[in-house]
Amino acid sequence: MQRSRSRLAAMLLASLLALAATVVAPTAGVCEQALKAKVGVLRLSSSAPVFIAQDKGYFRDAGLEIELKFFDAAQPIAVATTSGDVDFGITAFTAGLYNLAGKGTLKVIGGMSREKAGYPLIGYFASNNAYAAGLKTPRDLAGKRVAVTQTGSSFHYSLGLLADKYGFKLGDVKIVPLQSLSNAAAALKGETVDAALLPVSTARKLMDDGGAKLLGWVGDETPWQLGAVFASTRTLADKPLVTRLLAALARADREYHDVILAAISDGKVPLNEKTRPLLEIIAKYTNLPVEQVIGNCAYIDPDGKLDVGNVANQIAWLQQQGFVDKGVTADEIIAKEYVKPD
Repeated sequence: MQRSRSRLAAMLLASLLALAATVVAPTAGVCEQALKAKVGVLRLSSSAPVFIAQDKGYFRDAGLEIELKFFDAAQPIAVATTSGDVDFGITAFTAGLYNLAGKGTLKVIGGMSREKAGYPLIGYFASNNAYAAGLKTPRDLAGKRVAVTQTGSSFHYSLGLLADKYGFKLGDVKIVPLQSLSNAAAALKGETVDAALLPVSTARKLMDDGGAKLLGWVGDETPWQLGAVFASTRTLADKPLVTRLLAALARADREYHDVILAAISDGKVPLNEKTRPLLEIIAKYTNLPVEQVIGNCAYIDPDGKLDVGNVANQIAWLQQQGFVDKGVTADEIIAKEYVKPD
């Protein structure tokens, strides 16, 4: 009798263990499976939170497996997001982005970099010959040949804001679209243009080698909401993917702000035990020495907020120039369920 009871108990235990295996195994598999996504970015400090979230595992902690794809201009990122080559884009606003969003192919889901006084990001740079001939300040760009990446780009818009500020006609400036940052820098060094608008990370070597002269910073002249996080409508249908990505970025935004931006003095970050780890991450992804990164940290809202009013102003200005379709509005291109307005 005792033997029968023992055998019965053993069989019951085996049955329970088998049942547990069938229940637990699939659940564990689901929990461990990360959602995959591709993110399009530029190798600029304006994407610093993306690099921090990737390098410190914040995306992984949120249940994501992120692949970063790097581009040399902002507009191709919007195109790649629409086509499905990437799931999310994190870069500057452009006329092309607004037109694609106006057609319902993508939406803005968060804020990223801003042009703000005291945070050097995009500068106005003069060629040596133009500088020697009298191009000394940003307001002197009237009538000059100025390189930008593309017509309707953030650089083009920055130049338009400058024209409005100083009362000269943008039409008097010869805009030279060269499709990439590297091409614009080469044209400036080669004296085929008088000036260029470039991120400081791109222009730093030019300045250090004596190949260009700094005229001033866009953030000091005309602050505005430069960058954003956006996604295709197809990606937006996967709400867990979107919310996880934004949560990871919010964590990185806050850390970047509290550690790096809060320490900035005279446009530079002090290099110490607290700031060095994040600066080294930014240096790693931007292919710059840490010593250059310290003066190249873009302002980003600690809560990832978006200046919605400024986005509306951008659209209106670009529409006046004929770069953005008349029917596009800020309200229709912003995913209000995700965006934190400022």
